[in-house]
Amino acid sequence: MPKFKDVVEKWRKTPENKFKQKDRELCIQIGSACIDQGESAKVLDFIKEEKNQGIVRALGLGLLQPLVKEVLKRKRNPVHCEAAVTHLVQACKPKEVFDNLFGQLEDCDPGFIGETVIFLLPHLQTVMLQLGDDRGPCVGAVLEVAQRQVARLPVPYTRQQEKTDVHGLCKCCAVLLDFLQPFVVEVKTVDSKKGAASAAKGPANDRLREDIVKFCMMSLREPLLQAILQDPSSPFWTFATGITAILTAIHKPLPVLLFHQPMRRGDEFISKAASYSEESRACLAYLLFVQLIAMETFPTIFSPVYLLQRNMDYVNLLSARKDESWLTKGLDLCEKSLERVEGCTLPVEILELRSFYTVPQNLVQIMTVCPIKHLKTRALHVFQLFIDKLNGEAKHRFFRCMLTTSNHAGVEGHVIKNIKNQVDPANCGQVSCWFSGEHLLSLLQLALCLPQGAETDLLHGMDRVMESLNLLRFLLIKEKEKSSSKSMWAELCKLADSYLKVLRVCLSMSRSYYGSELKTLKENQKNKAKERREARKIKKPVREINVRDEKLSDMSEMEQHQVLQCAMVTFDLMDSLAVRIEELTEDRAAREP
Repeated sequence: MPKFKDVVEKWRKTPENKFKQKDRELCIQIGSACIDQGESAKVLDFIKEEKNQGIVRALGLGLLQPLVKEVLKRKRNPVHCEAAVTHLVQACKPKEVFDNLFGQLEDCDPGFIGETVIFLLPHLQTVMLQLGDDRGPCVGAVLEVAQRQVARLPVPYTRQQEKTDVHGLCKCCAVLLDFLQPFVVEVKTVDSKKGAASAAKGPANDRLREDIVKFCMMSLREPLLQAILQDPSSPFWTFATGITAILTAIHKPLPVLLFHQPMRRGDEFISKAASYSEESRACLAYLLFVQLIAMETFPTIFSPVYLLQRNMDYVNLLSARKDESWLTKGLDLCEKSLERVEGCTLPVEILELRSFYTVPQNLVQIMTVCPIKHLKTRALHVFQLFIDKLNGEAKHRFFRCMLTTSNHAGVEGHVIKNIKNQVDPANCGQVSCWFSGEHLLSLLQLALCLPQGAETDLLHGMDRVMESLNLLRFLLIKEKEKSSSKSMWAELCKLADSYLKVLRVCLSMSRSYYGSELKTLKENQKNKAKERREARKIKKPVREINVRDEKLSDMSEMEQHQVLQCAMVTFDLMDSLAVRIEELTEDRAAREP
């Protein structure tokens, strides 16, 4: 390789437009060798030397990639490489610099995504500001690629993970906001000006606005939909605040983004905004109505019932997922939307809307299937809040639906408990006509039955059965005090009689089955204890004995024993309630002529 000084002297005598490809390759070769050997200071000195500026403008672009790679590796102090990159960005032709840096951003090493975005975006911003009106779609291209790269980074799930920010996602969010600021200002400035000059920039400004809004909406989905957004000091909260501020500044009003309502016919930009993903809009709704971010800019003309109807579509989308962050946001949005409906109840017609049918089903899924305890608890709370907001007729229809479709004893038991609350004046004040007379009897026919008849497993159906017995006992006590309501009493007695007959058979079969299981378990435990004693004497391995019941097979023997004991106690409670109900019916019958 020729001596570096000799090469430089030759290059200094060459006009900028006379350099050949071999000169560019030699410059990259020499520069890369210096960088690899830890002599980046020499490269910086060469780049900054006033006499070399013609060479730098002609050949320096090739040094950008090795310099950027050295900065990202950070095996050595990168200060000289960083300074060299900064100088090249200023000295070389902006369009060529943009193409070079954009290519590196697009093809960045998967192990250095965060570092690449954090380092390159400020330089790309500098170059694009130099391009001015000639940048065309450059901003949109950079935002799209940057967002795609950032979406590959894992989202922190705890405040400690946010603080350590191992993968750099939090820093990327801050850098992205900084990158956007001058372009947001440009859109606002053109919007505020009037005249021929502003009109000439209209199409380009609309394109820039569209690119920025598209990026903001994509960021709402990734990473903000996955991020924890509870702490105002969190970097994700700052990012969310920045994104909503940008949307408010360059795309008013927000309801257009949320509710797909074009403000003017033929508005191409607004029609494109309506195509943004439902997930992005769901996150925006969460930020607005739960965290109240940018809520001061949201119009107050919409009624709480209307907002509830629109937000339930987003709740449905979020609550149907299995991701904890999505479920949490869906539950929060549902709760806040329901709480805003004050001073009125929701009519039965609202249940005909698709989301008002599917959201409760999703809540049931979370309550019964989700392995995360706090989400199960939250789902139950929101489920009850939903019930409380319905009027009498809507409650009646909803209860009928749940009793016939939920297929879960715990859910059905909760519904039956709510029926009891509706017929108890102490809980609901004046009893609705939908929970008395024929309407009540039609509900009771669904509540006072066993799903599988005499073969119903009372251990797994105990929640429903216990609530059914409590409801029946309450109604009999209530009707017993009304000597004039003989027809209602007669119907209750018929229901009680048919229900208790089947229940007696179930109790007999369940006691026999689970009593046998309990006996077998105790025998197995005795056998194991005996084998352990013998094994200690002769030092041989202990043979495992499995309980036969597959429904209990995933539990330890201690847990199985507790469940079986609980079942036997519950059967006794059911029996005592059944006896009390029979006493109530017999007592009034004996007193009537």
